[in-house]
Amino acid sequence: MGSSTESYGSALPLHTSVVKRRTSANRLFAIVYSFAILSLLYHHYVALLHSFNMVSLFILLADVVLVFMWTTSQAFRMRPVKRRVFVEHLEHYGKSTSDYPRLDVFICTADPYKEPPMCVVNTALSVMAYDYPTEKLSVFVSDDGGSKLTLFAFMEAARFAAHWLPYCRKNKILERCPEAYFKSHHSWFDPDIDQIKMIYESMRDRVENAVQTGTIHCDYITNEGESEAFSRWTDEFTPHNHAPLVQVLLEQSKDEDVTGHMMPNLVYVSRGKSMNLPHNFKAGALNVLLRVSGTMTNAPVILTLDADMYSNDAQTPLHVLCYLLDPAMDPKLGYIQFPQMFHGINKNDIYGGLYKLEFQIHPCGMDGLVGPNYLGTGCFFKRGVFFGGPSSEIPEPNHQVNKSINSKQVLAMAHHVADSDFEKQTNSKWGIEMGFRYGKLVEDFYTGYLLQCKGWKSIFCNPKRPAFLGNSPINLHSSLNQVMRWSVGLHEVAFCRYSPIAFGVKSINLLQGLCYTHYAFWPMWSIPITIYAFVPQLALLNFASIFPKASDPWFFLYIFLFLGAYGQECLEFMSVGETIQRWWNNQRMWTIRGLSCFTFALVEYLLKFIGISTFGFSVTSKVVEEEESKRYSKGIFEFGVASPFFLPITTAALINLASFMWVIVQVLFKQRSSDDLFMQMLLASFGTVNGWPLYEAMVLRTDEGKMPLKVTLMSITLALTLYLVSSIVF
Repeated sequence: MGSSTESYGSALPLHTSVVKRRTSANRLFAIVYSFAILSLLYHHYVALLHSFNMVSLFILLADVVLVFMWTTSQAFRMRPVKRRVFVEHLEHYGKSTSDYPRLDVFICTADPYKEPPMCVVNTALSVMAYDYPTEKLSVFVSDDGGSKLTLFAFMEAARFAAHWLPYCRKNKILERCPEAYFKSHHSWFDPDIDQIKMIYESMRDRVENAVQTGTIHCDYITNEGESEAFSRWTDEFTPHNHAPLVQVLLEQSKDEDVTGHMMPNLVYVSRGKSMNLPHNFKAGALNVLLRVSGTMTNAPVILTLDADMYSNDAQTPLHVLCYLLDPAMDPKLGYIQFPQMFHGINKNDIYGGLYKLEFQIHPCGMDGLVGPNYLGTGCFFKRGVFFGGPSSEIPEPNHQVNKSINSKQVLAMAHHVADSDFEKQTNSKWGIEMGFRYGKLVEDFYTGYLLQCKGWKSIFCNPKRPAFLGNSPINLHSSLNQVMRWSVGLHEVAFCRYSPIAFGVKSINLLQGLCYTHYAFWPMWSIPITIYAFVPQLALLNFASIFPKASDPWFFLYIFLFLGAYGQECLEFMSVGETIQRWWNNQRMWTIRGLSCFTFALVEYLLKFIGISTFGFSVTSKVVEEEESKRYSKGIFEFGVASPFFLPITTAALINLASFMWVIVQVLFKQRSSDDLFMQMLLASFGTVNGWPLYEAMVLRTDEGKMPLKVTLMSITLALTLYLVSSIVF
């Protein structure tokens, strides 16, 4: 998509892109490592000819999956690029603010108790305060939980915005999320900060009191319009069965802030729900916002945000304009993705919650090909991408942008397109050929993938100051549950008719198709991780050798393959400013996920495939307990609940510890040779070091976050059972 912009008489580029310096080294290493892999497969072939047994087959299966995942991962490393934008150059292109495109912001929330309304309110306020023409900015909030508490929170937010937006303009503050701003800026007797903070805290107290009691005090309702809106919550109104509700809370042409400036549009939408019709989760909610916004504003640019992903840079839309307003930009550009980044991560990121590879390193690699995938939040779309390919004619949606968005005609149309049976009545292709795609739990990944299959391209914009910051789970169970949901959805994509390994490679190109293949088969890591966490260690307990001796030249091939893969990933982490400790914790979490949520996801998908079980959408809770937060900030793992996720990882930790200690005793005190068992000893010691937080939680800790005794006893029983079975096999 061009390395820079130098057109239309201007020598000042709006943006530049350069291929990263490590690209040549990546390509050379890939060639060398490929020869090593071929040697390994040859070694397996020869070994199977001499001795055919189940253990050898398991190790071969693990290595084949590792080879497949490594091969697909190389596509990310073939042409990673780094981009830079120059917001200050926009004025040299003769673009005044009147030339800026209108922007619609979509914010989705689903449960006021898992996603506290104040969290969503802060996200909305942060984008309402963008350095962007107010008359061109609209914010649409989708409340898929159909909660009057969320509507009340946004009525309060609309009133507070009249004070907050002029405060941001006057003081030119960077952090325009109120909660984040007040945490990082102390008043020090500054009357302006004291006043705005008092107004904010008063609003927060009212909202949190309403959520805590489940009712909205009559004193909080200020006019008949608000009273009429709340009257729609009757006894028949339930989160899963109700008529649509579209409420205009702020309108540009009528509402002003305390200084007399125009306010951006703010619209609350709770789409219609019916127990007899599928609602298609987040994708369905976003498609309703597409249609509702089409009737009201029909902005050509759309930003999608999760409930907790607040804006951290008021100039983010201007970064996007450096691409959209570039006359030399590829017309196939469909969306601009910003990385998912998180606040509140502890010093060493013990749960790997930053997802550096998935959200920052790999997207740079895809950016050098066709562009990054849609990550579900922090993405600016051209509206047209949802209605066809780059070369197809884009249909005009129904809209009345010349009328007041609060007029009866516009509201009637908005309610019509937000109704639960709209898509069925119109026999439309929503979710199939139009809008966000249905049918997969990872609707964001699936949507971005199919958009690129249609010919659209994308850009990864990763400025120094994070554009958006969100919440990451701070306990292990929530983290694993979130990844399991993703993994089930990725399995659905991997084995559907549009599987990236076939359809993607054919429709996009080989390297981009391999990138999507790597993501789609991501949960397959469970196979080699599980095999290597148990089989060599059980063999070690029985003094059975399954790898080459330490004196055998083939031993060094295994060492090279292990250190090469881990070393390359470690260097990638360090190249984006991360520490070795954070890399270590990330690889530990990779192992934990492979043993738990990846494996459970595979089982869940197979059960769903044969019709025995289905996995529904589950909102990740954003509510944080105080003691849990304290332990997390200290870098202490949080277990606490008897989760089935913990059973395989504690069992593996026990078997690794037992096998390592057993062989040490045998070698030191019984003078037994370790030459033929050295590789297994290394694996067991590696597993033991990775398992330290588990041993600590099972034995040493007394706090509420320790490993439940039930899980520990079940793990001991399972470990003993596996040992008894292995003694028969070996």
